[in-house]
Amino acid sequence: MRRQLMCVALLMALAGCSGDIDELRQWMEQQRKEAKPSVTPLLPPKKFLPQPYESAAGVDPFSTQKLTVAIRQEAAQPNSLLTAEIKRRKEPLEAYPLDNMAMVGSLTRDNQRYALLRVDNLLYQVKVGEHLGQNFGSITKITETEITLREIVQDAAGEYIERTSTLQLQEKGR
Repeated sequence: MRRQLMCVALLMALAGCSGDIDELRQWMEQQRKEAKPSVTPLLPPKKFLPQPYESAAGVDPFSTQKLTVAIRQEAAQPNSLLTAEIKRRKEPLEAYPLDNMAMVGSLTRDNQRYALLRVDNLLYQVKVGEHLGQNFGSITKITETEITLREIVQDAAGEYIERTSTLQLQEKGR
């Protein structure tokens, strides 16, 4: 009997809830009708007008031609460090960066000190006054353990300045 009473109470509770659902649906419909969204309309896209490229006939800013012209202009300055460097003939070891060179020894012949450089698995003999490296490097001193050279490089302001670089003697096995 208790079970039957419980079932009847449960059915009545469910029947009571169904009326609330209808009322809820009516309220939602009313809210939909009353709600007016305030969305601003999107502006139409601007018309794209392509512009013709007019600098095609000009000099490419990354071309070697432009760099060559700039270096020649710098060399034309009366007190420029590059003046003498531009006019002289390049030596074979100026085609290689210093990173590709290794000092592997030194020797003295007729009171003249020479250094032995290994570049691309070839051995070169150099002396003071010769040029090497890609920054107008000139050998100023050779000792048993290093080569000192003077290079001409651009600083942050674009001015050419001298700097000293060295190549250290490489130990065996490197």
